[in-house]
Amino acid sequence: MLAVLFVLLLLIVWFYRRRWRKTAHTLLIVGLLVFFGIGCGALPRLLSDNLQSGYQVDPAISWAPRNAIVVLGAGTAVEEGHALQPSYFVNGRILRAAQLYHACKSAGKECRLVVSGGDSQSHGEAEATVYGRAFAALGIPAADLSIESRSMSTWQNAQFSRPILAEYAPQHIVLVTSGIHLRRSLQYFAHFGIVPQPVAGDWVNARREVAPDTWNFMLMDASLHEYLGILRYRVYNLLGWNAPKAPPLAA
Repeated sequence: MLAVLFVLLLLIVWFYRRRWRKTAHTLLIVGLLVFFGIGCGALPRLLSDNLQSGYQVDPAISWAPRNAIVVLGAGTAVEEGHALQPSYFVNGRILRAAQLYHACKSAGKECRLVVSGGDSQSHGEAEATVYGRAFAALGIPAADLSIESRSMSTWQNAQFSRPILAEYAPQHIVLVTSGIHLRRSLQYFAHFGIVPQPVAGDWVNARREVAPDTWNFMLMDASLHEYLGILRYRVYNLLGWNAPKAPPLAA
């Protein structure tokens, strides 16, 4: 988003140099409104709240005899001299998925965690493998972990999770990811015939500030990424560029 504003600033300077002062003044006003609208929280709050609306904070889950909990990746962090760690943006998902797993097992049901994420950052190890160590530390046995380590995007999370789920044949599927990521993820998973129950691992809110705040710019970028992903999916469907829709996954 800051790159867009920088380009807008260059355009304003260029219009002033061309003596197109009316156009330059208009763009300046628009640029200031957008800058403060984002930085002070109004625009990112509007977009992020809409993405997160309609999902329960603590949804009731009717566990079936056999269940799968799919956890989507959100990066890893490099610490010099140490093993890769889950990134700041994924710890909420890991914690929530572990809580759900233990709740399922406490109910006397069978449960499998499907951890999805490849090495999209070229850190040398797949996200799912890194998260698998975190789940092991949270008391989840290796026998109940399925590692999907090829996917480089949310689309591939859905695509590559399907054969794992098809083989396991769960009677109930739960999808855990960030609140602002749920809407796009559910559309992609539905395309591959998977209709899970959504559970947010984390929620975000824009900050209401008098002066522009960098958190709001980061949240604006994240929200726009989700809307653009949804738009791209719909456009690709219209143009026939997406893979054919898969039939519903049989339990």
